[in-house]
Amino acid sequence: MEAQKVIISQDLEQALSQAIAECKHDRLFVLTDETTRQLCLPVVAGYACMQPAQTITIGATDTHKTLESVGHVWSELQRMGATRHSLMVNLGGGMVTDLGGFAASTFKRGIAFINIPTTLLSMVDASVGGKTGFNFGGLKNEIGVFNNAHSVILDTLFLKTMDSENLLSGYAEMLKHGLISTEAMWTELLRFSPLTTQLSPLTKMVADSVAVKQRIVLEDPTEQGIRKALNLGHTAGHAFESLALERKPVLHGYAVAWGIVVELFLSCIKTGFPQDKMRQTVAYIHEHYGRMTITCDDYPRLLELMHHDKKNTGADINFTLLGNIGDIRINQTATEEEIKEALDFYREG
Repeated sequence: MEAQKVIISQDLEQALSQAIAECKHDRLFVLTDETTRQLCLPVVAGYACMQPAQTITIGATDTHKTLESVGHVWSELQRMGATRHSLMVNLGGGMVTDLGGFAASTFKRGIAFINIPTTLLSMVDASVGGKTGFNFGGLKNEIGVFNNAHSVILDTLFLKTMDSENLLSGYAEMLKHGLISTEAMWTELLRFSPLTTQLSPLTKMVADSVAVKQRIVLEDPTEQGIRKALNLGHTAGHAFESLALERKPVLHGYAVAWGIVVELFLSCIKTGFPQDKMRQTVAYIHEHYGRMTITCDDYPRLLELMHHDKKNTGADINFTLLGNIGDIRINQTATEEEIKEALDFYREG
């Protein structure tokens, strides 16, 4: 897989016009969800390059990241005359770019697509790295393929449409990138709050965060080795997220933040991560993300969900842990008792 083409946009119309021109196509489509159709499509709808575009809309939020929504996209492409030479622009958060990328990658064995992420989470995580897919059987991203967008266009002007919870959701992935990168980046992230500071500093921070992910993805496109660094917080985080889907859904970044708490505790007891850095990070997460209410009675279900994680091999639950900031330890396992101890810390620490 070649390096993902990521454009840090200062002029969205120019960047999108160029990206579309680079993709020879017979028909142009734009995929939105109900929210981005209302808030984000008007930003680009007047551009000359978007005048031929036909719009496809799916339901908003992760509850619509389903096979039914994929089928709707396929049906609409078919109904509106898409061919294997058509082009689709995915305009939305991670749900839209993931699902739209999968639908495009599989329609007529694959049509080209461009991602314009409109949430902080999708800017720094979901739209970069070539992962596409949808939820299935109650499990996150159970079905999908690796396939890069032709271009990913990042423009922080869309962050003005976001509420505080969605900003924080994206910031959790930036915290993860800081933890697996350098102490300077980690320190900068803990000193910043996307809720109390103007958004202008985020442009550089987003670019730095994307660069961390790009560097890792380019080294390991299909997650055979070091790309597993990006899974920090996600084994426990996906379990929290899947449990929440059975109750009241939570934003992905909140689940990842809670997963980081669990996995930094495991890092302390398994791989020697410094307790002071763990405490500083956990304090930031508790202050900004709170906690999902769980009891000991939820542990068996959380463990069951962790056992279903795609990263596992055999009967072991696989984690990415840290020895220190940037000291990545992939393919780590923990006993159920150690995981329960980490969940105790999450609830009470």
